[in-house]
Amino acid sequence: MTQKYFAQIYVTLRPSVLDPAGTAVQSGLQHMGYDNVERVRIGKYVELTLTAADESEAREQLDRVCDQLLANPVIENYRVELTEIPVAVETAGV
Repeated sequence: MTQKYFAQIYVTLRPSVLDPAGTAVQSGLQHMGYDNVERVRIGKYVELTLTAADESEAREQLDRVCDQLLANPVIENYRVELTEIPVAVETAGV
């Protein structure tokens, strides 16, 4: 039996990689008077719903998706938060 999962994927530049978009946003914030903002890093956020036999299989699939499509492993890291979606309980007569 398969189970549904909801995945939240965060893709960010590795700390050693320069982030020109983050630098531009930080500069803009400082020009707007937000001098207390010390650092900005820009990334991507992806939501995915998938089915898998179990959590381990879901994580393996998500790792492949991230490595092959969503993240560039040379310059980006990713983090996956995975939540099992409960199966709706069907009740008779409803």
